[in-house]
Amino acid sequence: MGFGRIELLEKIDELGSINRAAKAMNMAYRQAWRLVESMNSKAEKPLVEKQTGGKGGGGTYITPEGKKAIQMFKELEKEFQEFMDHTSARLVL
Repeated sequence: MGFGRIELLEKIDELGSINRAAKAMNMAYRQAWRLVESMNSKAEKPLVEKQTGGKGGGGTYITPEGKKAIQMFKELEKEFQEFMDHTSARLVL
């Protein structure tokens, strides 16, 4: 997991579509789909699921596991930044 993949998950969650998320990120749909497939295959449970057809058409949504992955990444990023800030402050002295 990295910043790009997390951003893709967030865009899919926001826009309800891999295609729209890819466009918002100036990314090819094929690349976005490959990233989603990669994340889903490496996770214990899918992070992204597609919903086909229906009254409002199809779409894509982030599963609870996907939302948890986003949250965990953000928490780790915050902890890492705090560590870096603390370490940098010690080096300046």
